[in-house]
Order: sequence, then C-alpha cells, then structure tokens
Amino acid sequence: MAADKFSFGIDPVSCHAWNKDRSQVAVSLNDHEVHIYSKGKGSEYEKKKTLSEHTQRVTSIDWAPKRNIIVTCGSDRNAHVWTLNGNNEWKPTLVILRINRAATCVKWSPEENKFAVGSGARLISICYFEQENDWWVSKHIKKPIRSTVTSLDWHPNNVLLAAGSTDFKARVFSAYIKDIEKKPSPTPWGSKMPFGSMMQEYGGGGGWIHSVTFDAPGNRLAWVGHDSTVNIVNTSADVGVVQTIKTNLLPFLNCVWAGPTSLVVGGHDCELYMYTVDGTGKPTLGGKLAVEAKAKTGKLSAMAKFKQLDSKATTEQDTQKSSTHQNSITQLSIHTGAKEAVVKLTSTGADGLMVNWDYKKLESSAKGSKV
Repeated sequence: MAADKFSFGIDPVSCHAWNKDRSQVAVSLNDHEVHIYSKGKGSEYEKKKTLSEHTQRVTSIDWAPKRNIIVTCGSDRNAHVWTLNGNNEWKPTLVILRINRAATCVKWSPEENKFAVGSGARLISICYFEQENDWWVSKHIKKPIRSTVTSLDWHPNNVLLAAGSTDFKARVFSAYIKDIEKKPSPTPWGSKMPFGSMMQEYGGGGGWIHSVTFDAPGNRLAWVGHDSTVNIVNTSADVGVVQTIKTNLLPFLNCVWAGPTSLVVGGHDCELYMYTVDGTGKPTLGGKLAVEAKAKTGKLSAMAKFKQLDSKATTEQDTQKSSTHQNSITQLSIHTGAKEAVVKLTSTGADGLMVNWDYKKLESSAKGSKV
C-alpha cells in the first residue's frame, strides 16, 4: 500500500497543518484544542503540545513554513496567531477579527505577511500585524458575499484571493493592503486591484462550494461543490468560461492541484479521485486512487445469517469499506512537493485517521481503475 496511516482515536480530525520540514503536524479533533504531534518511529506520532486558547470548536489551522507561526480560527469567532518563544512554548497573539459569527477557514498568504479568515458573518477578514499595538488588525471584504465563506486560497502574487461560499458562488477578490506591500502587476484575472474589489465571480450551480484552489502559476482556479461537481476556470483560454463535470459520486469536500494537469479530490465518498485537466481547463476523471482489498471472510451458517440480518440489516460479516478512510475525508493537503509537482499528499478524515500518500504510486495505480 502506498500510504502511511496513523489513527488519533475515534474522534474526527476536523483540520490539520504541517510545519516546514514535516516533522510536526497540528491537528484538531473536532473540539476547542489544537494538538501538536511530532513524528516518531515509522508511521507513529507523539503528542508534544496542546494549544487551548479557543473556547469553542477549532474550524481551521494553517502553519506558515518560513516564519514557523501557526494561525487558528474557531466557532468562538476568534483567531489566534501562535509563536514559539524562547522557552519552547507556543504563545498566542490577539487578532482583531470584528465578526459576529463563527470563523470557518483561515489561510496564510504566500509571503506570510498577512492571512485571510472566512466566516459565517458573510465576510472575509484580511489580517496583518500592527507593530505599535502588538496585535493583528483586519480589513473586511463584504460585498457581494451573501452567505458563509467555506474555503479560501491565495494566488501566487500574494494579492488575489479565491473564496468559495454557501451562496453557491466562487469568487476572486483583491486583498491588496497598500500599507504593507507594493502595488501589484496586472494579471489575467484583472488589472486594477484596489482592496476588496471582486475580480471574477462564478456560480449558478446547485450546491454550496466546499473547496477552492489556484494552480501553481495562478492561471487556473478549481473548486468542488455540494452538487457533486468539479469546476475549473482557465484564464489562458477564457476567464469567463467554467468547465464543469458532474459526477454520480457523493459530494467532494477538498480539491488539490497535484501537477500541471492533475487535480486530486476527496470527500464524503471516503476515496481519493484524480482528474486530468486539458488545455481548455476541462476535467476528465482519471481514476480512483488507492483501493484496498477487503479481507476474505468465512461462510455463515443459516442461523448466523438470520442473526446478522436481525442485528445489522445485512448478511455480510465485514461491513468495512474498501477505501483506506472509513468515513468522510475532511481535509486534503500537500505533504511533500508543491502544486506543480506533488510527491506526497496528506488526508485526514472523520474516522480519526491521518494518511500520508505516496502520490506517484497512487497515480500509476489509478490508471485503468474503474469508478
């Protein structure tokens, strides 16, 4: 099997984030705490620290690799930036979000001088550090968002920000903060980029957006929705045309670019799927990744069959799925490599599992697989 598995127990893993050298991972087990685990022997991990500043469920974590600082956000309407002090302790810094609903997602910008927080308050907070007051302040992007922001991803230029929300729309905004960065150059998404301006808007589908992601050059945007669709816009072809493929699978919750022509998705189906993307941006299902063989079971007697049918509504002895994850995949991230050339992927699930996948082995095994 082309994967290393580690179980955190029976609690769902709601979110995770890796440090720079992948020796540590921060996870939240669907509660108000963030646990930092260090890599041990083989596929084992050992708990080192617990961050307990939030008072309600932690909804998202991001770890800035260059500066080695963590940002977390939660249902308590707060975000905290954690820095490692001289005593090897993680200390939180106040973030002034100014929201009245739960914070749902958080993402560091590529240059790590600001981060974005999506929320149920129908807005995005762009946060940057104010040295004189020693806190993180925010500016709001509000219009025309009409519902909860569920997913964020930064463009490589550190200015444009993609956002998906439950109003069925995927949008690209300018998050340019003139106090801390230079004026941005024109992009295929638009040339004038004052703070908060909406560069592009896509929608019209039948489901809220679960995940958005730019490709490595920032010319293509992909997103997945609750209507079981995979959607891609390619600015090199036409910035106004959305290429959509509707599937008969359960809705996807995550999408990650794994190469110039590869998109990996996962979600309620508990499986990873690979889509190949052509020059126009049209996605095609390439195959299912990592199918495990189910263990063989012996025959049941007639009496045992009736007992099984009565207690479990099935005559099958083994009710496990053939997938590695036994419940929804809650988050998918790049473990090793980058969007243009992924080497390893990490998935966490509602089954309490964290799986590190060898992407090259998965890619070769997916060819010719049936879905």
